[in-house]
Amino acid sequence: MGRRKPSPVHGVAIVDKPRGPTSHDVVARGRKAFGTRQVGHAGTLDPMATGVLVLAVGRATKLVPWLTAADKAYEATLKLGVATASLDADGEVVGEAAVPTLALEAVREVAARFVGTHPQRAPKVSAIKVGGERLHAKVRKGEAVEAPVREVRLDALEVLALDGDTLELRLRCGKGYYVRSLGRDLAEALGTVGHLTALRRTASGAFGLDEAVALAALGGPPGPPLLSLAEAAGRVLPRLEATEAAEVDARHGRPVDPAAVEGDVEAAESALVRGGELIAVVRPGERGLQVVRGFPRP
Repeated sequence: MGRRKPSPVHGVAIVDKPRGPTSHDVVARGRKAFGTRQVGHAGTLDPMATGVLVLAVGRATKLVPWLTAADKAYEATLKLGVATASLDADGEVVGEAAVPTLALEAVREVAARFVGTHPQRAPKVSAIKVGGERLHAKVRKGEAVEAPVREVRLDALEVLALDGDTLELRLRCGKGYYVRSLGRDLAEALGTVGHLTALRRTASGAFGLDEAVALAALGGPPGPPLLSLAEAAGRVLPRLEATEAAEVDARHGRPVDPAAVEGDVEAAESALVRGGELIAVVRPGERGLQVVRGFPRP
């Protein structure tokens, strides 16, 4: 098998995913638009969900671990009284329960208990892997499987409105947080069941809806404009400006003298740049700044 053809373009695109397509569908559109198979995304959005999906193109795919680690912001609609298999409107109804009389302030008091770090059980219909296989694939095959419980972080949760059996929510959370699970758990804490009827990601780290392009923009070459690797990395990592000597050392994988860069060299990880070009992601080490991942020139 021959070597993969190098990508003709490199950078990051922010797409406003509509309801319906999977995140992989959006990646496939990106591959067509940018003329390369080197396209990945930084955080799955379910088919029902809309909003910010960050696409990494070409050498930017090497940034995906840092892009994915960014905090996320969402707006969600939770319908009480009806439970579904997928915890959202795309799943079959699996249960119903009466909805108690609720007051907005009382709901807000209950919601406040979810803010912080706590264990969360993932939805059974999810992309999380169990035994090397996606959980949703195991469920489709009829396997009896327990959804894993993981430590997650919820930084903020606002109950914007209560209209009968429907809640409007706004939240900010860390990597790996399932808003569908929050809907299930909040409904249970309110004495009923529930599922999400709408979910919109309004931000992924420093990437927001205000700069997102419609999926139609991925209709074909040349595709929408891309953020450079240096700009994208600088939004998720502290930035260090390198001298020529620091660049040479980093490009050869050698430790970089902290005195040869400008910026906070004590940060856990940083983006090393020079002349608007991303050179490497580095971290402090015993002999200077160690290269975690290099970004060779095309």
